[in-house]
Amino acid sequence: MIITELLKRIPVLEIHGDDARDISELVFDSRKITENSLYVAVRGTVADGHSYIASSVEKGAKAVVCEEFPGTLNEDVTYIKVKDSSQTLGHLASNFYGNPSQKLKLIGVTGTNGKTSVSTLLFDVFKNLGYDSALLSTVEIRIADEIIPATHTTPDVITINKILADAVEKGCEFAFMEVSSHGIAQNRIEGLHFKMAGFTNLTHDHLDYHKTFDEYLKTKKRFFDGLEDTAVAITNVDDKNGMVMLQNTKAKKKSYALKTMADYHGKSLEIDFNGMLLNFNGKEFWTTLTGRFNVYNLLLVFGIATELGFEQDEILQAISKLKRVSGRFETFKSDGGIFFIVDYAHTPDALENILDSINDIRTKNERLITVFGCGGDRDHSKRPEMGNIATRKSTLAIITSDNPRTEDPAQIIKEIEAGVESQNFSKYTSIPDRKEAIKMAIKFAEPKDIVLVAGKGHETYQDINGVKHHFDDKETINELWKLMSK
Repeated sequence: MIITELLKRIPVLEIHGDDARDISELVFDSRKITENSLYVAVRGTVADGHSYIASSVEKGAKAVVCEEFPGTLNEDVTYIKVKDSSQTLGHLASNFYGNPSQKLKLIGVTGTNGKTSVSTLLFDVFKNLGYDSALLSTVEIRIADEIIPATHTTPDVITINKILADAVEKGCEFAFMEVSSHGIAQNRIEGLHFKMAGFTNLTHDHLDYHKTFDEYLKTKKRFFDGLEDTAVAITNVDDKNGMVMLQNTKAKKKSYALKTMADYHGKSLEIDFNGMLLNFNGKEFWTTLTGRFNVYNLLLVFGIATELGFEQDEILQAISKLKRVSGRFETFKSDGGIFFIVDYAHTPDALENILDSINDIRTKNERLITVFGCGGDRDHSKRPEMGNIATRKSTLAIITSDNPRTEDPAQIIKEIEAGVESQNFSKYTSIPDRKEAIKMAIKFAEPKDIVLVAGKGHETYQDINGVKHHFDDKETINELWKLMSK
């Protein structure tokens, strides 16, 4: 693509060199430079891309976007000065791929918990409605029936535009995207045109990155502040931060709730481990999904699909055909009558939601055994809170390793234990080895008891000192159960 075409609608401070050059690729990682590529020098938290301008030119870059020109300019290279390279990258990527987000109905879902579930449920609902769509989530990236492995909560903005361009080419009309706080803060959604944005909730998470809850809230809010007046923003007004998200948005404002008046109101009529009978806006339907948090997830799906112009009866019919999202309240029963639940819950709010949902359903004649841990190199302040929640709401809590990363698992466990109240000391034990912890839960459980293994959900690895070792909670439960029941 010609540089002048790439720079359409992008504020440029200065250009040195030929702006009629033809560029073959956009690159912001200097290690991936190819001949005739355009290198975008982005200032990161670890490295400054401006330090790699010279080496990028040596490798074949024919254009450079930067915030300040290097001391020596190559006459065979076009240098483009902008105010913010990181923000400019998104607009360059959109232009390079033909602005695919304008050719699709792009729906973004953000919040602490529920982003993956809602995005995936939307993808599945629209498939049930007869539409091919794109999905960009933590668990997987999909274009219609094609599955692409996912590596980050929100991929980089060049990858996003490439995926969306592929979706357009393959005839997709909708795209559903999980929008993380990291993605917003790092400008990974810059230049994208969202038709709709949904907010799930905001609780304690990612403070290792954002430092304060207020900064975390402001980052999420940036997503809604950037929406155009042709977009729709739909928020959970049962969450105390729900209306904050809509304060400065130009988008049309919509709400959903279970406890208060809203545009989309829901309530659960019956709930058990097999599913729920729900009422949304006066219409009853059955779903095999279960758990109070899933009522919120489905209500947001219902609201988004309605705002996109679909009839509510056909939406509910499509919802009633849904299957559970991998690693989200995934249930299975052993031959011995023990009920297992695997869930991704790894924040205080998510853990409390899953435990409350189980306790709402169980008759209290069954014991609830919870296996959980906290990730290393992440927010330390949530650890004691999760220790308190798990021991208060379980018959027995087994504290173990999650993804310890570079931290000592014993130290993480010690910080979790600090939150356990004295009256609950007898209700927990600690086993650093996750497999041994699950083994202990199975050994302790009796027929009809419920074993919740929380924190990893769909993940199939354990991150220990920078090495990802294969570990799958569901696989481990099945393996240990078969071995121990012989």
